[in-house]
Amino acid sequence: MRIAIVSRYARKGDGQGRANREISLAALRSGNSVDLYADQVDQDILEAGATWIPVQPKTRSNDLAYGVQSIATANRQLKGKHASYDVIHGYGWTFDGAHHINTAQFVHTAWLRHSMHPSRMTTGPYALYQRLYTTLNAWGERKAFRDARRVIGASSTIRNELTTLCGIPESKVGVVLNGVDPTEFYPGKEDRKVLGLPDGVFLALFAGDIRTGRKNLDTVLKALRTVPNVHLAVAGRVAGSPWPALAEELGIAKRVHFLDFRTDLAKLMRASDCFVFPSRYEACALVLIEALASGLPVITAKTTGGAEAVGPDAGVVIDNTESVTELAAALQDVSGRIDLLPARRDAARQCTLPLTWENIGAAYLKHYADVAG
Repeated sequence: MRIAIVSRYARKGDGQGRANREISLAALRSGNSVDLYADQVDQDILEAGATWIPVQPKTRSNDLAYGVQSIATANRQLKGKHASYDVIHGYGWTFDGAHHINTAQFVHTAWLRHSMHPSRMTTGPYALYQRLYTTLNAWGERKAFRDARRVIGASSTIRNELTTLCGIPESKVGVVLNGVDPTEFYPGKEDRKVLGLPDGVFLALFAGDIRTGRKNLDTVLKALRTVPNVHLAVAGRVAGSPWPALAEELGIAKRVHFLDFRTDLAKLMRASDCFVFPSRYEACALVLIEALASGLPVITAKTTGGAEAVGPDAGVVIDNTESVTELAAALQDVSGRIDLLPARRDAARQCTLPLTWENIGAAYLKHYADVAG
């Protein structure tokens, strides 16, 4: 097959870019040709035989302008070439026109309706910009999903949003979870002192953007107040975050360790005892898969895309993200049964054995073969 993938990135570092990278490598190993219409591409993909057609907007300081320019550039680059590909694979609204596969890693139509959307949390120019940005992307995505023969959601949360909010027929929608690199995320031991973490305590880990309330760190902190045996490490950019002040106000600042932005997440996971991430809205949380692969019992919520990967013995999936009592009970259950921790670690690791990037690439190749022009 001759394959075209149209996306911002094909690289390590984020879920969508990593998926593109691994799909491309799997396709090349199987003897297919791959053209990447993208802004950034890892060098080893090109060395493996992929062709890079740069889609690089001049404006990078503004996401809205960047996105619009990217789409216009991709449209020009693809003009007159559609018939020469067996499979054209887009990601949301990355170009216009009929194509074979579209992957949804995020659904702007759902985000626009959510109570945590910035236009509902604040006022002024920023709120107006966020509403405009999300509204335009929601419109473009819905059109792109209709133009595709098949739409692949990166979680069951996304599949539900595609069918109920975007009007995509269920028969047209599939699910392929994001994968994990088992050579990067795996169970083990790390020196906590070297990582700036406390020794001799039960340590939970939270990782994500902590500048807003969407990831739900505030409820985690409130729950922590009633579970005195647990310390919490928080990996996320601290500047502009209101949660260090909340930890002080709750009297738990000595047990909450704000680490700021970190690039050594895999080591932090190996140094922790569990992972807690009950996000109020998450389309597909790659970090959940990475925590499970690291052998961490996971505490998350039904509203967190990817929670379906957490097996019954591998953690706790709470129903209500706003329930301090429910979250505190989950923390107490995991931290209070140290005797069950080895079995829970093993169960967590087992959950991700089918989710290697090689398997994810193979799953996409099967979809490609099904819809090939």
